Amino acid sequence: MQIKDAIIVVTGAGSGIGKALVEKFIAEGAKAVVGVDINTDAAQTTAAELGCVAMSADVTREDEVQRVIEDTEKTIGPIDLFCSNAGVAAGASEQSANVEWELSWNVNVMSHVYAARHLVPRMLERGHGYFLNTASAAGLLNQIGGAAYGVTKHAAVGFSEWLALTYAHQGIKVSLLCPQAVRTAMTADADDQGTKAASGDGMMEPSELADIVFEHLLREDFLILTHQEVKTYMQRKSSDYNRWISGMNRLFQRLSGTI
Repeated sequence: MQIKDAIIVVTGAGSGIGKALVEKFIAEGAKAVVGVDINTDAAQTTAAELGCVAMSADVTREDEVQRVIEDTEKTIGPIDLFCSNAGVAAGASEQSANVEWELSWNVNVMSHVYAARHLVPRMLERGHGYFLNTASAAGLLNQIGGAAYGVTKHAAVGFSEWLALTYAHQGIKVSLLCPQAVRTAMTADADDQGTKAASGDGMMEPSELADIVFEHLLREDFLILTHQEVKTYMQRKSSDYNRWISGMNRLFQRLSGTI
């Protein structure tokens, strides 16, 4: 994947990881970067600061994802890299309202599906294309204090795997970004159980993450881990599931103050 002269779309670009990716891609010579956010003011601020093109869209709505793709390809050119980065942390437990579970599902999973649904046919016709889907280490390990987040990020991992294994031979590449704690609005509450658990290996700055992502995209790696400890945790989980569940339960009790 060559970022120089590429046309790139980044969702969730109004702040955090999305904004950092926009900045990195522009610095590395992208031809054009479209920064998409549900918050119009935030998208426009990113555009004013960094020099990207601002678009407003609600990624839970298929027609709006489709509009972003069509408008970009009509006014700028064929999309080389689509970064489906928008995410939410709603639905703390099984007791959370259905609306929180539905929001998590639609943002964290269906936004990836909508992007692929409307871009894959175009990319197949061109013979190439690239998706960068932001999931989370929670999609590999799960999330203390975030039921819907952990569940939907697992689904995002599964969809990204499926996308890669289905279309790799037709020139479509996929990278799956699975960070632990990154300093964003989502991790602003230092007392949140999920933030405490995820930040045990340190809190990364978005700009650091963007540098890591860039290097992995050049190599066209599927899995992008920003915290290498996650690989060890994955190995422990798969080698002894019972022990891993017990250990995570003890961590939950410690973070919740029950032990």
